[in-house]
Amino acid sequence: MPYIPQAGRPAILRTPLQKLNDLSVGELNYVITYLCKKHISERGLHYQTLNDVVGVLESAKLEFYRRIVAPYEQTKIIENGDVE
Repeated sequence: MPYIPQAGRPAILRTPLQKLNDLSVGELNYVITYLCKKHISERGLHYQTLNDVVGVLESAKLEFYRRIVAPYEQTKIIENGDVE
């Protein structure tokens, strides 16, 4: 995960990104896809650019799983018991 220095975080969070909370899942998917396409259009349609975008998406997915999904699953195992 790209760790953003704490001093730089408030500026990022004051952007329209705060409005992402109001989006539906489909709209969130659209925004992510739009950002990826914009990144590619600005850097050129090359293997390296495509590979970089796929890498970012995969890393973000893994970080989300590690930080959010796995702890949630552990809580539910404790609450409901594990698969037997």
